[in-house]
Amino acid sequence: MRKALTLILLAPLVLGGCIVGTVARTAVDVATLPVKAVGAGVDAVTTSQAEADQRRGREVREAEEREGREARLRERERRRAARDDDD
Repeated sequence: MRKALTLILLAPLVLGGCIVGTVARTAVDVATLPVKAVGAGVDAVTTSQAEADQRRGREVREAEEREGREARLRERERRRAARDDDD
């Protein structure tokens, strides 16, 4: 009878190791969730150096393309003006 009572009392402690580990892991996950959420928010609103470099490169490339179009347009207009002067 004493052995049975001892087994009944010790069973939750022996078998509960898995449950305790799961509860502890869940508690850690819940505790770190706000930190992870804040970190994700900070990442969303800040720009990394690589992203800034890419954006600046894109802006420079677009400006060069715009200047090229404008230069071609000016050249075309200059040729038309020269042709009209010859006529």
